[in-house]
Amino acid sequence: MLLTNIYEAKTHLSSLIQKAINGEEVVIAKAGKPLVELVPYTAPKEQIKFGLLKGRISIPDHFDDFNDQVADMFSDYIPDEK
Repeated sequence: MLLTNIYEAKTHLSSLIQKAINGEEVVIAKAGKPLVELVPYTAPKEQIKFGLLKGRISIPDHFDDFNDQVADMFSDYIPDEK
């Protein structure tokens, strides 16, 4: 753990930030008493909002229907009906 006073932290802030990014524990103190810890910022993961477009879009009833020409093009990928 690297303990540094406020004056030294102001003078060497860039190098202290780099040390924190590299995983070193950096603590800033006043009169030898630890006040804050310098840690790298990690952005919060964005949560998925399900149902955000509910009622705003619609899928037509014939969406899955296709003609014989399209069926022939994708016949290798369409499972046989049993």
